[in-house]
This record gives sequence, C-alpha cells and structure tokens, in this order.
Amino acid sequence: MKIGIYGGSFNPVHNGHIHLALSAIEELKLDKIYLVPSGISPHRSSAEYASPEDRLAMLKLACDVSEKLDVCDYEIKSERKSYTIYTIKEFRRRFSDDELFLLVGSDMLMIFEKWNQFEDILKEVTLVVVSRKNGDIEILREKAEKLRKYGKITICGTEPMEVSSTEIRKKIEKNEKFSCYLDKNVVQYITSKNLYR
Repeated sequence: MKIGIYGGSFNPVHNGHIHLALSAIEELKLDKIYLVPSGISPHRSSAEYASPEDRLAMLKLACDVSEKLDVCDYEIKSERKSYTIYTIKEFRRRFSDDELFLLVGSDMLMIFEKWNQFEDILKEVTLVVVSRKNGDIEILREKAEKLRKYGKITICGTEPMEVSSTEIRKKIEKNEKFSCYLDKNVVQYITSKNLYR
C-alpha cells in the first residue's frame, strides 16, 4: 500500500488542505492519506490555537469528502513536541511493509535541513512537495536536487490554492465572510463553538 502522511496545525482545516491531499492521492496513486494535526508545535505559540479536540473534530468533518482521507490523532495524544521524526517512526511501526509519503508545502522544503533528524526522515519516506504559491516550481526543483542525496523527493504538479488558516482566523475575528474557504460542516462547527473570535 502507498500511505500518505500530511501534518499541520489545521487551525482551521480549509479547502486548500483538502485540495492538496486529494490531488496528491490522484497524482501519486496513494491508497490513503492520514492528516495529522500537531499537538505541541515546536515552532508556534499555542495561544492562537483552537483546542486539539476542536481541530481534530473539524478535520474529521472535512475528511468526509473521500474514503481515502483519514485523520490520525497520534501527535495530539503524544505528550512531547510534535517533531515529524516521531510521527514517521509511529507510521513505520503501524505500516511496516508499506510505502510512506510525507506531504509538505513548498515553504517547508526551503527549511527542511533545519528539521529535527531530517536525514532520518528521508530514509523512511518519499518527501512530496506541494507548491503553496504560483511561480515557485523552479526554486523548488533546485532545492529538491540538493536534498536528493539523502532520499527520494517528488515535486507535485498540483496548482496551488492560495488560502491560509491565518487569513481565515483574521476574517473570523473581524466578522468578515470566510465560509467560501471551508467545508460547510466545518463552518457550522466554528460558528456553533464560537471559535477564533
């Protein structure tokens, strides 16, 4: 089986995340992608986060669009910082004979060498890089070429959907329209729980 791993804060999960996951499934012929919401991020303040339970619930709602999308709560349940290497080791334990693919945005590729144990990550997975903004493919190819001595890297040809969770949170806070960026069930969840206000 070909298993995708797609981590992030998903704060909140938006249409761009789901578009990226579904495009990767199609392009790489993946059997399933697990979206993994981060627990304690090594890089971000927890003050701007919805609770882990809320982020997990929103992800489950958004993933209902395809049986090939699933949610993994490993990082949320873990007591330690959400370094990707720990998640990869957990997936390798669960899927010992399967091929693993790690999805990252183009911004993450540019700083990938700063990731904790990045060489070990590339020994276990094929790194799948998805463009986050139009016009950056050439830069991504150059960066990927430098990292290929450590492992397999694929640049996904998917057209980016330029939307960010940060912008959505700002719109919600200012009481501006935001529903076009999210699954309708996620919109209802955010409204009913009064999140990000």
